[in-house]
Amino acid sequence: AIDKVEDLIFSTPTQSLLEEIFALKRALVHLRRIIAPQRETLNKLARGDYAVIAAQDRVFFRDVYDHLVRLHDITESLRDLVGGALDTYLSVVSNRMNNVMKTLTVITTLFMPLSFLAGFFGMNFFQATVPFGAWTGRVAFGLMLSAMILLPLGMGLWIRRRAWM
Repeated sequence: AIDKVEDLIFSTPTQSLLEEIFALKRALVHLRRIIAPQRETLNKLARGDYAVIAAQDRVFFRDVYDHLVRLHDITESLRDLVGGALDTYLSVVSNRMNNVMKTLTVITTLFMPLSFLAGFFGMNFFQATVPFGAWTGRVAFGLMLSAMILLPLGMGLWIRRRAWM
């Protein structure tokens, strides 16, 4: 199950996959809580002098104790694997979110000059410049329109050349 989750992390990191990782982690913690006390109990039964347990039967308790120690070690290594899978999942999701944020930042950067120019030279700006003549309003309008077109295009080319997008 852990191998399947690790394979799915890179292809489709979804919310259900995160829930599956946490379910695996809970199961391993539960298994550890069960194995740890039994290991100590069987260690005392295998090594102690109890009148109820015959000396020739202690070897069986040692065998079970060895199996529990092995299970405890396997459980710990699986917990480490699940923790690593969780870290990998969070890293993949964070990298995807960083790519989305980078794209949104580039789009915002491209539209920022347009918003500034449209806000600064609003609809009624050229009404105040009529004393200079009607042609200056048209020239200023043409310059602003060309700036609104060329500035984002130039910024887009510059961003592509720097490999930010």
